[in-house]
Amino acid sequence: MTTLAARIVHPLLTRVRGGTLEVVDSDGVETFGPGATIGDAEPIRARVTVHDSGLYERLVREGSIGLGTAYADGWWDADDLTAVLRLAHRSLTRTHPARDRLHRWARPFVDPIARRRPADVQRDEENVRSHYDIGNELFTQLLDESMMYSCAIFDAPDTPLAAASRAKLDRLAASIELSAADHVLEIGTGWGGFAIYAASTFGCRVTTTTISAEQYQFATARVHAAGLDHLVTVRADDYRTLEGTFDKIVAIEMIEAVDWRDYGTFFSACESLLAPDGIIAMQAIVVPDASFDRTKRRTDFIKAAIFPGGCLPSVGALTAAAAPHRLTLHHQAEFGLHYAETLRRWRENLVGARDTIARHGFDDRFARLWDFYFSYCEAGFEERYISVVQLTYAKPGWRPAALERSVAVPAPVA
Repeated sequence: MTTLAARIVHPLLTRVRGGTLEVVDSDGVETFGPGATIGDAEPIRARVTVHDSGLYERLVREGSIGLGTAYADGWWDADDLTAVLRLAHRSLTRTHPARDRLHRWARPFVDPIARRRPADVQRDEENVRSHYDIGNELFTQLLDESMMYSCAIFDAPDTPLAAASRAKLDRLAASIELSAADHVLEIGTGWGGFAIYAASTFGCRVTTTTISAEQYQFATARVHAAGLDHLVTVRADDYRTLEGTFDKIVAIEMIEAVDWRDYGTFFSACESLLAPDGIIAMQAIVVPDASFDRTKRRTDFIKAAIFPGGCLPSVGALTAAAAPHRLTLHHQAEFGLHYAETLRRWRENLVGARDTIARHGFDDRFARLWDFYFSYCEAGFEERYISVVQLTYAKPGWRPAALERSVAVPAPVA
């Protein structure tokens, strides 16, 4: 029997654009969408099978949160999960400009109230640990041997994930001209991938810090096993408590764990820790500037089920927050489609390791939840709803080597 929620959802599905969605439920089979292209994009065709009609009520009440958790609960399946979610993005995109304008207009009234929320280091630590401390056994199955949990850069479609992760680090290091003379601070250790890379490749000193207990133990052991204790110091401290002076700072997909109200605090800490001629390299998942006011306030599937407390910045929001702290945007590079490929690789690893992770206590619901998580993000990158960038912010004293060579005073003629 068709439920009231189904009678609400089905008319909404008639607005599907950019492809065709076939829905199979207890009432039969119905096809939605004209199948026409949007611009140059190829039309997408996907099929959803509804096992529990309660899905429709969860969609009405909870939106993307209900869609994802219902998938985890086995209430529906798809022949191509990412394709279904890409269709959802295509169909909703036309509503974004109006909603973006509404949130920009509301900003002067809403933001001052929202900023009254006090800073809470303990809350931030709990949010980070709820994701990263679920078990190193899981991440060793999902990631490549470099243990990089961030976007890789693929020079070719068949590039191995580990090589693509290395290419990402090569670009990041080049953007700040990393050298043996540097003492680098990394905010957000992960599992030690960057710290080990920087110390072993360039011979520089690295101080790296994390508030994840699992990552701290794992990274400390990796550094010791690599024989790099003399170059790498792993700390279990919040970045707001650090002291000292560093030549360069690196933060790889760490800023997404910083609430938008704390961007000024983040860059203030970086300013105090960075040498007068220092530079920051960041890799960040970003939303368009025009959408930032809307997305920073919206709780979607990722914020509710995967990264509590998370917030995707925009380049404009970060640059505006950095400016009062004498940090100027120096370099920007975008490579969002590479994240779609990275996520596909992680999802393949997840599927291939289902039996292994089950032995470590990660049940079928968890595997389906993370399957949806990877597809949800992949769809966002494929449809350019989100992207990933490498940014550098420099202090006034920073002078790139190429500039120094170009303004060198010529030797006097004899």
